[in-house]
Amino acid sequence: MRSITTLDLQYAHRFYGFKGEAQYLHGHTGVLTIEVEDSVEPGVNMVFPCNEIQKTAWEVLKNFDHALILREDDPLLPAILDVYEKQGIRNGAPTNKMKGRAFKTELATAYPDCRLVVTKETMTVEGMIKMVYDLLKDKLNIAKLTFTSGVNAASAEFQTNNKIDRCPLCGIALNENGVCPKCGYKKP
Repeated sequence: MRSITTLDLQYAHRFYGFKGEAQYLHGHTGVLTIEVEDSVEPGVNMVFPCNEIQKTAWEVLKNFDHALILREDDPLLPAILDVYEKQGIRNGAPTNKMKGRAFKTELATAYPDCRLVVTKETMTVEGMIKMVYDLLKDKLNIAKLTFTSGVNAASAEFQTNNKIDRCPLCGIALNENGVCPKCGYKKP
């Protein structure tokens, strides 16, 4: 069985090296759909609560929301960092409250203090799916991801083979100590 949830993201990026209008910095809104597959947890009669899928995903993906996303070889990157430095926001502004945890993977690095994500490749719908899967594959049994931005859309399906211990009372993932972070249940 599958649980399905969606997240909305707003971000700015450009297609570095693209021949045409898309090479200019521009904003986008994207919708990410996450399908999680697992057995139905008998205590709660569901696969995984959709609101908990959103919370798990949002912990990482809020770094992409209202952020600037640039390729690591984009010549705008040093100039933007210089402007951030001159404005005193390179290491964050006190008003920036919507920060996820910093991360560094093979595909992307998040600098949440200055609302910047630096990627290895151009930010396409396909590239976003690769990054999201890489960031969440150990946290959720992702069966399918779909990302839509404007008229562009892509989907990818994945094998689910994680064994994620879940709370029999809430259905959410237990932490590394076998404790439910929501209700306090402890795995015997």
